[in-house]
Amino acid sequence: MNIGLEHYLAVSMLLFCLGLLGVIARRNLLIIYMSLELMLNAANLALVACSRFTHNLDGQVFVFFIITVAAAEVAVGLALIVALYRKRQTAHVEDLTLLKL
Repeated sequence: MNIGLEHYLAVSMLLFCLGLLGVIARRNLLIIYMSLELMLNAANLALVACSRFTHNLDGQVFVFFIITVAAAEVAVGLALIVALYRKRQTAHVEDLTLLKL
């Protein structure tokens, strides 16, 4: 059996749908954040697969920049979640409205 582009795109679509389900169905900020990262990695998988099968390095270079931005996003996002947890002792989405002035 030869693994083709369709297989990679199917796995990428499955990962993206699982991440979307996690964002929609969960209330905990950490779970939502991990689901967003899963969706980002699914997009990266699709870009790398398409780049490999078209013999073009543009997709792989784009993924490199996406991973760099995602690392900064993780640092800022986790800092915000920790700050919310320290302030309210919970990490539920409903508590974000309590931070308004």
